[in-house]
Amino acid sequence: MPTHRKLAAILSADAAGYSRLMADDEAATLRSLNDARALFRERIQAHGGRLIDTAGDSILAEFPSAVEAVDCAVEIQYELAKRNSQLAEHRRMQFRIGINLGDVIEQEDGTIYGDGVNVAARLQQLAEPGGICISGTAYDQVEGKLPLAFKFIGEQQVKNINKPVRAYRVLLNARAGMPRARQIPRRRAVALGAVAVIVVTLAVGAVWKTQKPAGDQAAPSNDPVLAMPAGPSIAVLPFTNMSGDAKEEYFADGITEQIITELSRFRNLFVISRNSTFKYKGQAVDVRQVGRELGAKYVLEGGVRREANTARVTVQLLDARTGAHLWAESYDRDLGSAKSFSVQDEITERVVGAIGDAYGVISRVTFEQSKGKETASLDAYECVLHTYAHYRTFMVSEHARVRDCLEQAVKLDPNYAEAWAQLAQIYVEEHAFGFNPRPNSLDRAVKAAQRAVELDPTSQPAHTHLAAAYFFRHDLDAFSAEAERAVALNSNNADVLAWVGVYTAYANMSDVAKRERGIAMIRKAIALSPFHPDWYYQPITWNHYWKGEYEQALIQVQKVNVPGDFWAYALRAAIY
Repeated sequence: MPTHRKLAAILSADAAGYSRLMADDEAATLRSLNDARALFRERIQAHGGRLIDTAGDSILAEFPSAVEAVDCAVEIQYELAKRNSQLAEHRRMQFRIGINLGDVIEQEDGTIYGDGVNVAARLQQLAEPGGICISGTAYDQVEGKLPLAFKFIGEQQVKNINKPVRAYRVLLNARAGMPRARQIPRRRAVALGAVAVIVVTLAVGAVWKTQKPAGDQAAPSNDPVLAMPAGPSIAVLPFTNMSGDAKEEYFADGITEQIITELSRFRNLFVISRNSTFKYKGQAVDVRQVGRELGAKYVLEGGVRREANTARVTVQLLDARTGAHLWAESYDRDLGSAKSFSVQDEITERVVGAIGDAYGVISRVTFEQSKGKETASLDAYECVLHTYAHYRTFMVSEHARVRDCLEQAVKLDPNYAEAWAQLAQIYVEEHAFGFNPRPNSLDRAVKAAQRAVELDPTSQPAHTHLAAAYFFRHDLDAFSAEAERAVALNSNNADVLAWVGVYTAYANMSDVAKRERGIAMIRKAIALSPFHPDWYYQPITWNHYWKGEYEQALIQVQKVNVPGDFWAYALRAAIY
């Protein structure tokens, strides 16, 4: 059969929870699926696309333009959300949509194959129910051409594709979800635009009088796609080029952009976009003014000085409300034998680890502010912070308090993925350490972690703690897959590196290479997180012990100061 290659935008869609819907009501599910297919067919044709396949509950289409493909997907999700709002929650059919711009092979019968199609299918799996995930190649064509916001979710290592794929989540909202106007006469369009400006201005004025700025609160929503990050907001100002040489501007801008991108991977931080912060470039600003204008709680600023073969980068984190300094650091690097981008990477790792990690500056400050509250008065985000505080000590009494808090949190906010993820780890502790045990600890752990992954497939804690549950179930293949997925999502998250590292080391005691890789993850976690818990040193101690390096093991175990921890004493006894 004759074939030819071409460049196309591929849309891949799949119904989330289709098997559950069919088990609940086959006839109603089939009606919903047929209605959804009709909607897809109509919108795809309207955007100049071609419907290729509707096998089972999946849909495959191609477009000559990535812009039309994304615009079509947004309109479909908007319409499906409206239809679902009229249904009971358990009967709602939501679709995940993935879009890729790539090379495909088309056969004479119109079917298409190749990596271009495969990547779209993998991105669809990364999308949330009711959401859209697009590749970097599609994003490069769409950026600035549609009234949409995007969130970079990292380079994803997807199945059967050799190179990692840049992936972006489309941040759907009411304005973005509305169809674009087509073929409106210019005079009418101007009039409509003027009316829209007046209406929006009045609406914003009314809201401003009654609501806090956006940075202080997240808009309530039952749709995880529309949910804003639960944690505090941070604005990263353009780093100042202090070298006196305009040619070095790229180095300062490069570090700034990398820090924004990497901090965005920490799901409990609301990172203000580059477009908003770079308007302050070259200006002397008051961080309190920046905080008010951007709705930011914290401001990160810094400077870069390059002279000959050396570079100095200074960074400081400020409280945007008071201007108070919370953290500062300077980094001196020799550029003689290193490339600029490698130095940028290293400094970025250090900065984002110190700030964005679970034990970083922002988490510690927020936790201190919530100390003293009763469990019942903590909101869901504060419950998560208290979970991290518990991980420092692993006290049985604190375990019970945190478990109660998290169970209350997921009732208050059933769509908060990280609360489900941390609850999974708390249930793992019931099984592994015998903390306040109740029946079926591991089953509850797996279900909670799977719920977290379902809500947010890009959540690192979700994959990390699902890996832990599989580890204690002795399902090492499933453990390895989830552990690698967790690390791939953000290799600068010290807490995730430590958790994955410790389980990797213990799962591979007889495989020295794999065990050492786990230990290397923990050592990187220690380097990235100045305020890490003492238990990070325990697996390092065991590793020295297994290798017969008893003096080194004793040095490491003496760094562990966890009151009442049985293993710390057992390790000391074994080493002696």
